[in-house]
Amino acid sequence: MTESRVERKERTRRAILDAALALCDDTTLVALSLRQVAKEVGIVPTAFYRHFPSIEDLGLALVEESLDTLRALLRELRRTAGEDAGTIIDGSVDVLVEQVRRHHAHFAFLARERFAGPAGVRSAIAHGIELAERELATDLAHLPGTDVWSEPDLQTLSALIVGAMVTTAERLVGAEPGSAAERRIADATRTQLRMLLVGARNWTSRD
Repeated sequence: MTESRVERKERTRRAILDAALALCDDTTLVALSLRQVAKEVGIVPTAFYRHFPSIEDLGLALVEESLDTLRALLRELRRTAGEDAGTIIDGSVDVLVEQVRRHHAHFAFLARERFAGPAGVRSAIAHGIELAERELATDLAHLPGTDVWSEPDLQTLSALIVGAMVTTAERLVGAEPGSAAERRIADATRTQLRMLLVGARNWTSRD
């Protein structure tokens, strides 16, 4: 079956994204050149511009893909959450470990570029994490006992939970799957979340 022009263009775009993601495993986006990416894909440098105006625009596309992975993780956490705090925490950490193993390149990209990437990329990552916090705050408002909390307090708790998950994902990126280091990180996160929820259970918002 003959490949259409649109299909060929999309395949090349996908190859550029995959190549950039792989190259960023050894460097940061600011140090990446379009010539490196083009060489990896097997296209001439000028062909790069048919798909992305600049390396930063390529980075923004990778951010969107990586944030989709993060949002999918948080959706899975919300889907599997029950009312028992211990079950929620254990299940959440297990899902987090599994997702980082499965989508290691995306989480590694976010971990690096969150602080070292170009300004536009850093801003896009920060905005994506803020959106995840808002979504979680909305879900937390439906849990038993949270009706006595103010909206700012729900947002604060949400930011703490998402922050803990993002930080844990960044640490897991550097650990070998199934290693003692991975287990230590997971155990530390379970403890952190339990301590967080103990405090949350006893919290009453002030007017």
